[in-house]
Amino acid sequence: MSFVKLHQQCDDCGSSDALSYNEDGSSYCFACAKFTPSESTGAAVSDIKERVVPGQGFDRSSFTEPYRGYQDRGLTATTMSAYSAQQKAGNILFGYHTPQGELTAVKTRYPDKQFKISGDWKKAGLYGQHLFPSGGQYITVVEGEFDALAGYQMFGGKYPVVSIRNGAQGAAADCRRAYEFLDQYDHIIFCFDNDDHGRSAALECADIFGGKARIYHHGEHKDACDYLLNGDKEEFVKRWWAAKTYTPDGMVMLGSLRDALKKPLEEAEVRYPYKGLDDMTFGVRPTELVTICAGSGLGKSTFMRELVFSILAQTNDRVGLAFLEETPDRTARGLVGLQINKPIHLPGCDYSPSEVDQVFDSMDLDDRVVLWDTFGSNKIENVLARFRYQVKVLGVKYIVLDHISILVSDQDNGDERRAIDEIMTKLRMFCQEMHVCMFVVSHLKRPDGKGHEDGAYTSLGQLRGSAAIAQLSDIVVGLERNAQAEDAMVRNTTNVRVLKNRFSGMTGPATSLMYNKETGRLTEVFE
Repeated sequence: MSFVKLHQQCDDCGSSDALSYNEDGSSYCFACAKFTPSESTGAAVSDIKERVVPGQGFDRSSFTEPYRGYQDRGLTATTMSAYSAQQKAGNILFGYHTPQGELTAVKTRYPDKQFKISGDWKKAGLYGQHLFPSGGQYITVVEGEFDALAGYQMFGGKYPVVSIRNGAQGAAADCRRAYEFLDQYDHIIFCFDNDDHGRSAALECADIFGGKARIYHHGEHKDACDYLLNGDKEEFVKRWWAAKTYTPDGMVMLGSLRDALKKPLEEAEVRYPYKGLDDMTFGVRPTELVTICAGSGLGKSTFMRELVFSILAQTNDRVGLAFLEETPDRTARGLVGLQINKPIHLPGCDYSPSEVDQVFDSMDLDDRVVLWDTFGSNKIENVLARFRYQVKVLGVKYIVLDHISILVSDQDNGDERRAIDEIMTKLRMFCQEMHVCMFVVSHLKRPDGKGHEDGAYTSLGQLRGSAAIAQLSDIVVGLERNAQAEDAMVRNTTNVRVLKNRFSGMTGPATSLMYNKETGRLTEVFE
């Protein structure tokens, strides 16, 4: 099935141009995602996004014919050929490709500005995406196919230009879909139409990419095509270079908070799994950077798995887990084993497949936990790019990074202190920008005298490598355990100490946790 009318008014949501009609009279709104079947079918109205995909058939032969310049838009044959924009019977055919370069769909523009889409639209990337597969410094994203052609021609083919597929109302969805492609570039310039819809869409798309995004500000012209038609190539390029880095609105007057201050502060939606710790921290909050520290081999990862399990049990949110010293299988076994109350990460553990299924089904785990595969670079830029993808595209709300020392070893400067300073600063900014809570695991320096494995107290001064870990963390929690004690109860008891608490200021001993080797669980001990 093909679209025969695009950019129509939607009576359901009020959008002025988001509705498209199919050949059989059915319609789909890109703004509210409402699919309405043809009246002749008698089917009920439902929200089925897949129905937007048109039929498979289209004529490829048009794109094997010689390309001609399009004088009405000032476009050369070279530009038309580069973007597979063909003229046929007074219509313009825009060839859409998969990211790998296969021609997969055609959008036909008729003289009356109506459109028809043929082919496998679901596989199509951004218009022109296949031409620029390798990333680089700059890429420009525009609002229509002709604008992509015009921008590319005015740049003399020096800089990549791509177009969103479905107009301003679908811009953010298109950018999320092409996130990994666009995120390869250092700077992403959004040059949408100079109207309310275009400006709003540009801001929404820029917010997806944060500091990489720039917003193009037009002068008297409406879009890239207007610059080309009016011979203002130099003005277009000048304004392109002047595009400023996107900065979200972040200034408020104290007076605007007057009414909010009259209401008591709401409780945190997520609580720590241990009462003694939760009483001192008042729960888990968005934007917080929480550091968990202990000596080597004293149960930091086990503690983190208990915390993750608690978050999953309390919310329906997604969690991203970067346990860099573990395989995804080890992380998954440790996490699922908590609900089964069995250490299924150990050989010989007696459990059944049905117990695993029950955990996945009862907690809906299939797509709520994003695990980290450590194959590849752990440079901080790459790590943040993966985290940003998890947050913006997958909707992750909580991230665990275990542990920071592995990131330090992958940096280029060779100076541990400076590397930790840089990493912690970027993690702190990331939490604030992405509005997520991140838990970071850190090793400790060996203290003078008794070591941590013998039960030595933890302190902020023992955080390894740099004072930035203590300074930039909102909360720092130390875990202490005498792993060499002869008494089994002492040997398996972890003391939890709050070393820093920016939220409430309460610090000191919080609680004690007992490890049960039969279940693999850490449970709170109340005296």
